[in-house]
Order: sequence, then C-alpha cells, then structure tokens
Amino acid sequence: MPTPWGDLHLTRYPADPRDRLRAWDAADAYLLRHLAAAGTDLSGSVVVLGDRWGALGTALTGAPGCAPALITDSYLGERATQENLHRHSRTAARLLTTQDAPPQRIDVLLVRVPKSLALLEDQLHRLRPALHEGTVVVGTGMVKEIHTSTLQLFERIIGPTRTSLAEQKARLIFTTPDLSSEPGANPWPYRYELPGDIGVLAGRTVENHAGVFCADRLDIGTRFFLKHLPEGTAARRIVDLGCGNGVVGTAAALTHPDAEVLFTDESHQARASAEATYALNAKDRPGAAEFRVGDGLAGVPEGSVDLVLNNPPFHSHQATTDATALRMFAQARDALAPGGELWVVGNRHLGYHVKLRRLFGASELVASDPKFVVLKATKRAPRARRG
Repeated sequence: MPTPWGDLHLTRYPADPRDRLRAWDAADAYLLRHLAAAGTDLSGSVVVLGDRWGALGTALTGAPGCAPALITDSYLGERATQENLHRHSRTAARLLTTQDAPPQRIDVLLVRVPKSLALLEDQLHRLRPALHEGTVVVGTGMVKEIHTSTLQLFERIIGPTRTSLAEQKARLIFTTPDLSSEPGANPWPYRYELPGDIGVLAGRTVENHAGVFCADRLDIGTRFFLKHLPEGTAARRIVDLGCGNGVVGTAAALTHPDAEVLFTDESHQARASAEATYALNAKDRPGAAEFRVGDGLAGVPEGSVDLVLNNPPFHSHQATTDATALRMFAQARDALAPGGELWVVGNRHLGYHVKLRRLFGASELVASDPKFVVLKATKRAPRARRG
C-alpha cells in the first residue's frame, strides 16, 4: 500500500494464502492522501475509529509525531493491526476497543465508516464529549458504504457535514463540530422482547450493543435455529460459536442447566451483548458461563467440547465470503470430543452440507424451510490402528 509516509506491506488476520482479499482499499488511501495534502497537524491527540486491518494506524505512525489511538470492535482487526505495526517496527499506536473508555480529548478524529450504522451512531455519541471546536473530523469509505443516513448521523451528532468528490469509488466526509447542538441520548445498548414461538426463550428480554447483527430485532435465521436446538442432551460443555447477542447460547444454557457454556465472538460488542442477555435470563442456573472475545475456538483444547452451536457470517465487511464459516467448522471439528456434535443454521443456497461432509464425513438435515436449513455434523471416533 503506497502512503505519504512510505510503502507498507499489510496483511489480514488470520493470514491465509488462499484469501485474495486485501488489507486496505481506496478509501484508506484517499484519506491518507488528503491528510498529507491538507497539511493536517497529526502531533496532537489523533483517534482512528474502525480501522479494519490496521492500514490507517500503521500508516499514521509513520507521520512525524503521530501516536494515534485506534478504536475497533473486531478482535481479528486488532490482531491484524498489531501484526502490521510490528512488521513495520511502529510502536506508537494505542489500541482500544469499542467497549473501552474513549480518550478525554480528540484533536483529529478519523472514521472508517462501518457497515453498521448503529455502531457508527453509538461510537459518535461516545466520542463527541472529547471533541472541541478545533477538532478535525474526517470520515472515509467506499461510495457504496456512504449513504444519506450516514451523513445524517455525522450531522446530527457532531455538526455540519459535507462530502468530497469521489476518487477510485471512494469518498471522504468532512464534519465541523458544533458543540452547541443537542444530539439527543445514545439509544445503545437496546433491549427488546423475544417472540412467543421460539422455545425456552419465548417472551424473554434480549440486550444488544450497537453493531451486533440485527441489533434491534431477532433475525429470521436465529429465530428458525431457536425452534430446532437440541434439548436435554448429555452435553457437559457447550459452545455458542460466533455468539452475537448470545440468545442461542442462553437457550442452550437453560435447557442444559448443569452444562458449562462458552460464548465466543470476535466482536467486543457481541461479547458485551451476550453477557448482558445471559445475565437477564440465566444467571441463576448452576452451570458456569464464560464470555470470550477471540478467534473462534482458537485456544480451546482439542476434544474438550460436546456441542457447538453456530450461525456463521458469510460477509467480511462488504465482501461475501465463506472463509469465516469454513474456519469455524474446522475449529469446531478439532474442539469436539468423539461423538460431539456441531449444529449449524444457514441459508439453503450456501451449501454448508457439502462443506460439513468434507470435514466430518457426513452431515444430517435436522430442519428446513424455503430459506434456511439446520444441519448436524457428528465427530467420528478415530479408527483404531491395526496391529
């Protein structure tokens, strides 16, 4: 990636030679060119929100006197940023999550527009008290990522907003802080009541932090999954893999009251949501619950899990890819004990049954409707060697 402060070699995390997706795009490059051309003073308190793989943070640490704070929701993005900074021997950046307290003063705020408008709304509300009249606020994104609703959020929460001309299908957003305006209260986190036809969680309350998939309602895939989850099995250790708001793992916890349940997601917002949802509905059950931000089941001992429940994503930001699902399936296979089961819900057209068959040798259709399927794959016991 060419930048005003030198060329960079950047990678995503986890690195996969089969993955042809870049760790930067034209929106990152456009913002960096603008900052250099405008002579923006980067020696003060610089905050970068939503840097996806560390392209902006790694580049900015090459600017004289720049020591940015990088705020991200993504564990994988955080790991990529750490590795990219290390590769270029740049140590000035400070990494924060969207759940951490933001800096108390911000002189330059750079925003990589996220896919989730809710996450943008929440973070702009959280960062606004640290702005002052002289704060430089610049957002960036691909043209297809910036909508009228995006600009309205900047305008309502921070101040007057305009956009640049497009370059290489990327656009910049310029906002002037108006601290006399009243942006209203931050609506996040948000609670809602679940429908009455989804099993053990019927009518219960869910809490969602901004940025979690379908944060203001129950998505139809999860709703279908909740109707067909295994109940009363002998599972002693259960994983809600890619837990989101934690409704699937919480349902499993209630139907397996003595089991240990691990909720894991790469999103800090998701972990906070899952922990809150569990506390609202299942905190008094005897079994233990653990909430983890990380790379799926990485670090979980092999053969230590009896049941994995998974509603995998099929997007990485704006790109459609099955790489995350395949990684989750492989991690589940390794973590499961012989006879342990992976239960997956997905859109019919994604063909997860083929992928599960390759990894597990077979898969079973548990339930289906015109849009979704629930599949079960069982880990086979290793074959005994012939003497």
